[in-house]
Amino acid sequence: MSTAARILEGGSRVTALRGPTNTGKTHRAIERMLEHRSGMIGLPLRLLAREVYDRLVAARGADAVALVTGEEKRVGADPRWFVCTVEAMPMDRAVSFVAVDEIQLAGDRNRGHVFTDRLLHARGVIETMFLGSDTIEPLLRRLVPEARVVRSERLSTLSWAGCRKVTSLPRRSAVVAFSADRVYETAERIRAVHGGTAVVLGALSPRARNAQVELYQSGEVQYLVATDAIGMGLNMDVSHVAFTARRKFDGRGFRDLTPAELGQIAGRAGRNRSDGTFGTTRELGELEPALIAALEGHEFAPLRRLFWRNSELDFSSPRALVDSLRRPPPSPELVPMRDEEDEAVLAALLERESILERLGDVDALMVLWEACRIPDYRKTMVSAHADLVGEVALHLLGPSAALPGAWMGERLDRLDNTVGDIEALMTRIAYIRTLTYITHQRRWMEHASTWAERAREVEDHLSDALHERLTKRFVDRRALISRGGAVQVRVEGHQVFAAEHLAGHLRGLSFEAAPGVTGAADRGFRNAVRRGLSEAVAAAIEQLCSGESLELDGHLVRYSGGLVGRVEPGPTRLEPRIIAHRQDLLDTAQMERVRQRLRGWLAARIDTVVGAVRPVPGASPQARAVLYALELGLGSVPRRQVDRFLRRLDGEDKKLLARQGVRLGALNVFLKNAAKTRSAEVAAWLHNLWKRSGHDLPADGRVAVAVAAPSEFYDAIAFRVIGPLAVRVDVLERATARLRDAARGGARLPVGELASWLGCGEGPVRPFAEAAGFVVGDDLVVRRPASRRGRRR
Repeated sequence: MSTAARILEGGSRVTALRGPTNTGKTHRAIERMLEHRSGMIGLPLRLLAREVYDRLVAARGADAVALVTGEEKRVGADPRWFVCTVEAMPMDRAVSFVAVDEIQLAGDRNRGHVFTDRLLHARGVIETMFLGSDTIEPLLRRLVPEARVVRSERLSTLSWAGCRKVTSLPRRSAVVAFSADRVYETAERIRAVHGGTAVVLGALSPRARNAQVELYQSGEVQYLVATDAIGMGLNMDVSHVAFTARRKFDGRGFRDLTPAELGQIAGRAGRNRSDGTFGTTRELGELEPALIAALEGHEFAPLRRLFWRNSELDFSSPRALVDSLRRPPPSPELVPMRDEEDEAVLAALLERESILERLGDVDALMVLWEACRIPDYRKTMVSAHADLVGEVALHLLGPSAALPGAWMGERLDRLDNTVGDIEALMTRIAYIRTLTYITHQRRWMEHASTWAERAREVEDHLSDALHERLTKRFVDRRALISRGGAVQVRVEGHQVFAAEHLAGHLRGLSFEAAPGVTGAADRGFRNAVRRGLSEAVAAAIEQLCSGESLELDGHLVRYSGGLVGRVEPGPTRLEPRIIAHRQDLLDTAQMERVRQRLRGWLAARIDTVVGAVRPVPGASPQARAVLYALELGLGSVPRRQVDRFLRRLDGEDKKLLARQGVRLGALNVFLKNAAKTRSAEVAAWLHNLWKRSGHDLPADGRVAVAVAAPSEFYDAIAFRVIGPLAVRVDVLERATARLRDAARGGARLPVGELASWLGCGEGPVRPFAEAAGFVVGDDLVVRRPASRRGRRR
């Protein structure tokens, strides 16, 4: 019994959530899935699957979510929810909840059989949801009679806006064409008038498509020219959709789009509660009133048939496999798929003797069929794709039963080449996508994950180059911006917009022009932007002067990502100089405020180390001497250096020092906070700045480390070098006190106990104790060394 049959025996609640675009169906399904202990959602596009995956990772963590598509697999440590393309859904995995989006695509002549199979067989153990348009409802009720149908209403209104010239379309428009040549032609016309447009085609890789969509979403361009690839999976800020044509090539022939397909694309206009409009360009002309009414009311003729192909295949022989693929459908509502690419490749390979002689058993035929299902993203002739599949199959059916790494490496190296025009790059990306599919079949290659990562790197490399070529061809940034005095400037976060286009970024108190607006011809525009930033800069100065917003980057001082000053060594470690960076957006008074803020910030930073030992009213001369020595020593000093002052302290002096946080140890005098992380960081920075060095603090808060820097650096951060170790002063006092106690009582002091005090391994313990002035015997009995008087006696 199949997994689906077992699930159906237990009974799964099935819901059909139907309605037009922008009804929130997908959002509701995702929220419902997360209410279950496990779940799986099948989506129509890899791009949409990745968007949903990223959303779930942010909500539940990467370990709990898996992404499974034909070209990408990301499986967490303990995945509970699976986000898949519909074709890649692991049907043998039982989960509590299953959802399939855009189920009306079961009526699509290219992919329909996959959606029909999910409609008939994909079930969650507890709950199943099918999401789609109203057009599938009658067939769905007949094929899945147990389904509960729920209607969803569109969140916004879609209305007809008439026919206009393509160069007169309103901003935030998506212009739809149905061939690459027509897309390019339309994009060139919009660029000539409006300065630029983003371009989206189905042949783009997801990375390149995302980059183009971001170009539009960011507001840098106000127009988008696309094929019907925007009909699904792209949620964008589109106010108007304009059709340039109604006829397309669907991979088999030219045909008119159905009203439902036009409605799916037009529905991209207006998202959430924002209303949208649709229309046509002069090339297409007016639409019929009945079609306009159907698009506005989302009322379309129901589907009359769904495409189907048998999924229970017979691998007992090549003939049996072919016959099972051609088995007629079990219901009159279903029509068989014909002339499928994988079947054509199978037929071509079964005519080759080199393949037939290796088909000795059922497993071999199953391997051949899996290879035939490699998608041809290149859209080549069947014979050319069959040659590639044949190479793969011969390796998989050979003695090693795996593809050699050299075979994959040679092809990836050849494709990793960004030279060429847009078409050349898209051709290479298409081939890379086919190879990526192969690398994700884990049983086919050794180190498959490594090769998958390599294929993704090549695809990303080509995608970035393709985005650059598209932007260079279809975006003229100098035409996007107005002349200097007319620019209207607004700031959103760090981004600076002028005339509704991205002009640059506000980094701290400095303006950085966007790439493409840095030439001499744009000088007037840049000056106008700077003038328009006066209010934003004034607000930034207020924030800088009132909050803890400054950050230290080595010797540079930054505010909100921008450089505002630098620190240079002074005459002593405690007297560095801070110099304000000249800001061309600030006037003289504003620059002086920034200088005062920087000086106050630096003084407060130094005070974190020595603020407690600044002049104290009522302190005696000997107490002031101790405090001054601690100030020069950045919070700590060897006791022998101030011993003559300590011997003259009275009881009141010691109380005063204690109130200031001064600790009088047997070996060191130090501030109780001197070794704390914040004080040590500032002390290390002051010392490195003064000495122009770059020594690092002990890692992970360690209190004893092997000596790796000059002793003066360790002195500055309240450590002392004793033999092979540098030990924090407070820990050093406790450790030596323990040694004295053990020596005084003649007790045994195990190596491990002393090592635990120091937080280090046992190796350095003996040399440390000897360097501290103790004699360590073989049995670790620690004795105080005899005095000179005792030795003379």
